[in-house]
Amino acid sequence: MAHRRGFRGRTALILTTVTGVLAGAGALALALRDNTQPDPAAQPQVVAQPSATTTDGLSFRRLQDPPRTEVVGQDGKPVAVLTDGSRTVQLAGPRRTFAEPRFTNAKIKSGWWVRLAPAEWTADGAEQDWFRPWLRDALADRSPDVLAVAMEYTYGANPQKKNGLQIAGDAAFGPLSEIDPDGRAENSDFYDYLGVSWKFSDGKKEQPSATHLRSLDCSGFLRMVYGYRLGYPLRGTNTPGVGLPRRAYAMAEFGPGAQLMPNTGKRAKGLDRLLPGDLLFFNAGPVQGTNIEHSGMYMGVDDRGHHRFISSRTTANGPTFGDLGGESILDGTGYWAVRLRTARRI
Repeated sequence: MAHRRGFRGRTALILTTVTGVLAGAGALALALRDNTQPDPAAQPQVVAQPSATTTDGLSFRRLQDPPRTEVVGQDGKPVAVLTDGSRTVQLAGPRRTFAEPRFTNAKIKSGWWVRLAPAEWTADGAEQDWFRPWLRDALADRSPDVLAVAMEYTYGANPQKKNGLQIAGDAAFGPLSEIDPDGRAENSDFYDYLGVSWKFSDGKKEQPSATHLRSLDCSGFLRMVYGYRLGYPLRGTNTPGVGLPRRAYAMAEFGPGAQLMPNTGKRAKGLDRLLPGDLLFFNAGPVQGTNIEHSGMYMGVDDRGHHRFISSRTTANGPTFGDLGGESILDGTGYWAVRLRTARRI
């Protein structure tokens, strides 16, 4: 589900007649975007500053709440955080600035990079054969990480293709809908954005919807970033098992990884437990309680001191960490802040 208030789309509706199924999908996708080129000043920005980190002289310390291992460098500063039951690893690297000037003046400046380890972390993980070689390579890796990949679907992001298939670029939330209370249809998963059929490891088979081409709803956005782009296993259903389920409520209730805060049906506490890349789950329905209708990803503390997240929703017609129709922050008394219920580190 998406937030209802404010402007419902980024763009004006363009009506174009095109023959053929794929051409028709392209025309409907155009209806979700401007009829002018995005202003370069409004395009998402990721600016990195150079630095170097090695694995020489590392030490390890165990921390709790949640149980995790912190890898510390010779200068006493953490260079990696690995959480029990999770493959998500936060790594020290060059500081970057994330900006989305179309929808907010806030910027996120962070030295954390987020990547997936080949296995879920355990308390004795530092003794496993795979760990040190992987950590050495991960600390030196400057290819797009979880946070950078997420930004590749925000407003004005340039299209990227691999083997002729567009795998990234400005994503809509979904097509206009007269029956959906938020004004745009949900059910836009990663394979809809790509326009390809998909068979999941749990046996579920899916076909893309032509009207949802280049669209990602809230959970579809997370599945695109973590699953299709970075290789985290995905499920085709909303049942327990290996991989990330389809819907936000299933991810929150029995999804993989470590739960960072319990869902009590009230505003979640413990924002200090969050690290960039964590999945967030919100009650966005008319009835307040434990129900989960929206999901997002924690990006970090912005330059105003607020805990900021990114999610795909109707107000910006796609992924955003901006403030259109409600600030994308977890502290304070805003719409999303009071509706945060739980979080996971997958």
